[in-house]
Amino acid sequence: MDDSAGVDRRKNGGLSDEQVEAIKQAILDSIYKEIGKSIVRKVIWVVGTAVALLLAWLTGAGHIKFPGATE
Repeated sequence: MDDSAGVDRRKNGGLSDEQVEAIKQAILDSIYKEIGKSIVRKVIWVVGTAVALLLAWLTGAGHIKFPGATE
């Protein structure tokens, strides 16, 4: 028995192919934007950590001296 008899089945819910493509592109752009933000945040975190470690090492080795700091 065919359940679809008399039921209006529209391809893509009544949207044109151009509209479907525009929606798909907008979703992909959003995903790529979030991935890019995540990568930039991680790179900034790694660079900041490396700079802090370098400063700590240089201070500990005596290459950087802070006024008022005790030795």
